[in-house]
Amino acid sequence: MLPDVQAGNPDVRLSLTKVGITDVKKMVEIYRGSKRPIILIPTFDIFVDLPSNRKGANLSRNLEVIDKVLEDAIKEPVYAIEDLCVDVSKELLAKHEYASRAEVSMRGEYMMKRRSPVTDMECQEVYDICADAVAVKGGLISKGIGARVIAMTACPCAQDIMKAQAEQKLRKLGIAQDLIDEFLADMPMPTHNQRGIGSIKIEFSDHRDGENRRISIESIIDIIEQSMSCQVFELLKRQDEEYVVRTAHQNPKFVEDCVRAMAKNLVQRFPDLSDDTTITIKQVNEESIHRHNAFAERIATFGELKKEVNGRALVKARPEPSKHVGAKAGHKKAKA
Repeated sequence: MLPDVQAGNPDVRLSLTKVGITDVKKMVEIYRGSKRPIILIPTFDIFVDLPSNRKGANLSRNLEVIDKVLEDAIKEPVYAIEDLCVDVSKELLAKHEYASRAEVSMRGEYMMKRRSPVTDMECQEVYDICADAVAVKGGLISKGIGARVIAMTACPCAQDIMKAQAEQKLRKLGIAQDLIDEFLADMPMPTHNQRGIGSIKIEFSDHRDGENRRISIESIIDIIEQSMSCQVFELLKRQDEEYVVRTAHQNPKFVEDCVRAMAKNLVQRFPDLSDDTTITIKQVNEESIHRHNAFAERIATFGELKKEVNGRALVKARPEPSKHVGAKAGHKKAKA
C-alpha cells in the first residue's frame, strides 16, 4: 500500500482555516420547469479546514466531490446555484473526515435575453453571478447568492448647473417663464454620465434554509438594473439610443442614490424575507470627468433595512455641548 503522506504530522503543528483548490471550472445545468434549462460554466473555489496534527488535505477528494454532486444533479435537477454549493460543502465534510468546516464558492456569467426599449429587437445580456455555502459538522452555517450588473447613471449635480444656465439664457432671449418651465420639464439638460456597476449579495442563515427559493437570480439582476438611471443594452438602433439617453437624464442619480434605491426595491419586492438575512449592497460609478471613481456600500440585516426604508430608523440625537469650564463652543455634530 502506498503511504498517505498527507495524514502524517506536520513540522509545525498549526491548524489552518482553509485548505483547498481554486479556479475549478465545471458545467452546471439549472432546471427551470417548462423553460429551457440554463447552462453555466462557473468557476468553483473549494476549501476545508485542517487540524494541527495533519500535514495536508486530500485535495483530490475535492474534485471527486464536485464531480459526484454534479453527476447527481443530472439525475435530480438543480433549481438554485446556492443549493448546489450547499450540496458540495456537505459532501466535502463527509469525504474529509478530519475537517470540521467546509466552504464552497462559485462565480460565473449568466445570460439573459432582453429586448431593446423601442425597436423591440432581441439581444443577449451577460451578467456576473455568484453563490456560496459554508457548512460545519452537523449542519449548515449559511448560503448566499448575488449578482453584479452594469448599467448607466447620470450626475444630478452637473445637470442642475446646466439647467440653471439654460433657464438664464432662455430668459435673456425673452422666452416667457411658463414656456421655459414647460421646455425644461420635457427636455432634460445635459450632464456627465457614468458606467454604474451595482451588486447585491444575499446571505441566509442555516435555520432559514429554503427561504431564498422565492428569490431568483433574475430578480436580483432586475432590482440592480432598476436602481440606476437606465439599463444598458448590447444592441441599440437610433430610436433605442434616444430612449436610453433621455431616460437616464430624466432619472439622474448619485452613487449613494443607487445603493438606497437597491435597498428600497429589495424591501418592496421581498417584504417577507427573514429579518436575520444579511444584505450587502455596493455601487461603483466609473467617472467620465474625473480620474477617480465613486463608491457606496451598505451592509445590514434585512430587518434593519426594512426599518430604515419604512421610515422607522432611529436617529441619533445631537450631543449636548459640554458644560465643563473652558469647553470650546461649536462642537461638531455626531455622525448619523
